[in-house]
Amino acid sequence: MVDQPEKTRLCAVDDAAFEQHVSPAGHPERVERFAAARRGLEAATLGAHAEHLAPRGATLDELSRAHDPDYVAQVLEMSGRSGYFDADTFCSPGSAEAARRASGGAVALTDALLDGRADFGVGLFRPPGHHARPAQAMGFCLFNHVAVAARHALSRDVKRVLILDWDVHHGNGTEEIFEDDPRVLYISLHQSPQYPGTGATGDIGRGAGAGFNVNVPLSPGADNSVYRAAFERLLLPIIEQFSPELSYVSAGYDAHYKDPLGGMNLDEAGYAYMTHAILRALKQNRKTAFVLEGGYDLSALTGSVKATLDALVTPAEPLPPIPAISSRHEGDLERAVRAQTPFWHLA
Repeated sequence: MVDQPEKTRLCAVDDAAFEQHVSPAGHPERVERFAAARRGLEAATLGAHAEHLAPRGATLDELSRAHDPDYVAQVLEMSGRSGYFDADTFCSPGSAEAARRASGGAVALTDALLDGRADFGVGLFRPPGHHARPAQAMGFCLFNHVAVAARHALSRDVKRVLILDWDVHHGNGTEEIFEDDPRVLYISLHQSPQYPGTGATGDIGRGAGAGFNVNVPLSPGADNSVYRAAFERLLLPIIEQFSPELSYVSAGYDAHYKDPLGGMNLDEAGYAYMTHAILRALKQNRKTAFVLEGGYDLSALTGSVKATLDALVTPAEPLPPIPAISSRHEGDLERAVRAQTPFWHLA
């Protein structure tokens, strides 16, 4: 498929402002992550063809669609200052602006996709976002970029938005923001037990959003085969039935076997598989933005970003049948299927 890069248009946001989110010594969410993710983008087939968007800071109105206005003001007041929001979540003088520009970058990716300027988008954002709650910084995250972007898409009359979160940690902030909104299907595969301790199988959303929150907590040690089984048995049928108009992936790479904060056994082929699988489920309506979340081993981050982006333009390799998985992981999947069967047709 030599001519594929010319047909597939990728927009990227990798602004130098994200390097100004400077971590304390020894913190895993360090500035070197940005360079590692950028190396993955540059090495990908589409890297040389990507249109690089110049992000702007998200407006107060855009941020307040996902966050309490008083909390937005609290974060922005930290501009030029250092401190901690909690024991894990720091703020350097450039952090507030970096977070604001990351959310603005996610909005820019959304507009590029909706306006037909790109088929896919990738945002190499720091700080990450999926733990940021409506009124609380948490888990290295200040603003929830994918939530800000999804709310922007809804404001542009998109009716059905998918957020698929494959970070090793549950995206508690994203879940909380959308748990009562049937227009947004939030799906999370995450390690359990693991920080932040949320994302139970039975948390299926509330009110009108019941059934549009899909949690797949997996026991430690899950590998490519377990993730394949989760996709084939549960996630792909749900995505196909929901038929989103626009999709986001909270693309954390800390489920990689090299990652120091996770306990899973994915590799680059696993991330390529998940990307191919998503595109298969989306069928013709494949517009998707990949938003960087976690991933703390630098070589794994580079290779996994590359594998994800290369999967956008390379055909999926034929795979053998899924090997038998452990009884623990079988139990994990069976519980998730039972929780979602009242809402979706699952064979």
